[in-house]
Amino acid sequence: MRTISIGKQNFASLRENDFFYVDKTDFIREWWENGDDVTLIARPRRFGKTLNMSMLECFFSNRYENRKDLFKGLSIWREKKYRLLQGAYPVLSITFSSAKGNTYETLRKQICALLAEQYRNHRYLSEGDCLSAVEKKEFDNVNADMDDTAASLALQRLCGYLGRYYGKNVIVLLDEYDSPLQEAYVGGYWEELVNFTRSIFNATFKSNPYLERAVMTGVTRMSKEFIFSDLNNLRVVTTTSQAYAAAFGFTEGEVYAALEEAGMSGEKERVKEWYDGFTFGRVSNIYNPWSITNFLKEKTYQTFWASTSSNALVSSLIRTGTRDIKQHMEDLLEGKSIYTEIDEQIVFDQLGGNEGAVWSLLLAGGYLKVKSYAVHPRTLQKQFELSLTNFEVELMFERLIREWFGRSEGDYQNFAKSLLQGDLKAMNHYMNKVALDTFGFFDTVNHPSERTEPERFYHGFVLGLLVDQREHYQIKSNRESDFGRYDVLMQPRSAEGDGLPALVLEFKVHDAGEEDSLEETVAAALRQIREKEYDAELISAGIPRARIRHYGFAFEGKHVLIGTDQEIFETGSH
Repeated sequence: MRTISIGKQNFASLRENDFFYVDKTDFIREWWENGDDVTLIARPRRFGKTLNMSMLECFFSNRYENRKDLFKGLSIWREKKYRLLQGAYPVLSITFSSAKGNTYETLRKQICALLAEQYRNHRYLSEGDCLSAVEKKEFDNVNADMDDTAASLALQRLCGYLGRYYGKNVIVLLDEYDSPLQEAYVGGYWEELVNFTRSIFNATFKSNPYLERAVMTGVTRMSKEFIFSDLNNLRVVTTTSQAYAAAFGFTEGEVYAALEEAGMSGEKERVKEWYDGFTFGRVSNIYNPWSITNFLKEKTYQTFWASTSSNALVSSLIRTGTRDIKQHMEDLLEGKSIYTEIDEQIVFDQLGGNEGAVWSLLLAGGYLKVKSYAVHPRTLQKQFELSLTNFEVELMFERLIREWFGRSEGDYQNFAKSLLQGDLKAMNHYMNKVALDTFGFFDTVNHPSERTEPERFYHGFVLGLLVDQREHYQIKSNRESDFGRYDVLMQPRSAEGDGLPALVLEFKVHDAGEEDSLEETVAAALRQIREKEYDAELISAGIPRARIRHYGFAFEGKHVLIGTDQEIFETGSH
């Protein structure tokens, strides 16, 4: 087995040291023959985008002229016309991956510093006679503190200088173009950064007479109206596009060949369960390369890809999302599919109120996969069937949900234990502590009402139950419940249940106009369980009525009261 170098994204280094590498040089041929001026390719993180960009740089850049050793034996080297292109162009290769900051000013300065670094790499341009005195002054003024005009024109001007020096237009490679934009959304300065980056992109990729071609990569496709408003020469390739479908990620054949090389052919089926599931265009059974290379190196099954970076944005979108979003997450965690329209043009300021935008972002990020889709005959709008990508992603979501209750993890676990033991007094005690710690954590509005705040909380609470108790219980929720109440059935996975009780939980927000006290709200919840015969489904599954318990949950602000058909305990004051 060739040596596997984890995290190495430099193509030249991989080839020079004969490290493990899966040949993706067909991407060079496909991209060049497509002839597009500017190509934007959206793929999930850790899918070989940076390595492929390094490969493009090594192939086209005149810095690597006469480096046939890097490509000899690979697919691209079979055709003479491509061998003649190797090392033939000036290339600017930039990555925004390191551009991060809590404020607009910090992030803007980092982007300017990255642009200034490109100038330092080509300092020789200002040291000869290629530039005029005015141009040399402009060259020297490119720094981390330059103004917006200088920043927006920096790459265009550098392309001009390089084009004049080498007598050829420039290929521009911009990796992780959307990394700063995601930072800006989380940090709350999205609009400011959009205006700044739009001016850079338009000057570099639209009104740039010195541009030969360009490739941008990222996780998402940003809405053209926000980022690429003037780029009518932009070819966009998303996860549902047919172009470059096999260029990023490993195909099943490539994975199986690697397993055979490592003497691990017997692991094919389990590796498929853990790491397969990605689909690009019409090519399915794509594996995440980061997970596969780490598995080959470590020879153990872990959530390699899901643990490589923060999933804070994903966690926030689901945690503070609507009831429908959380209910769809219940289905996904149970191995079911959801059906939704997808808009691949991500508009971050729509994520708070557009459920489709949330699923679109999760699909682009690789957390969901397309199982099928149907096209409406009149509107041509696509309806997608989506599911969790694979077992690794499922484990990641389980971990995220457990982290939601991190501040009160002990109390949450004690509540679940007392729930199964039927200790009503302990249930009330621990539930009130959990609710006090986490109500606001599940909320998405600045001034939640007493009705919307419990709504957010108990849907997240049910997801927590689903994750922690799924080994022993099937957890089902009533999807036809009215606003302000929500019932849950916890059915043991076997009819015998290993002595476990079957549970029916009904949640109800206290309505002062209908009930004088929380005790009356609990009574109303329990009455609803009886009148709607929620036991029927459990009884039909063979569970004796004597093993079924009813619990009514009443919410008033951050206070919770839990009761059974037999008794009600109240903890705290209200």
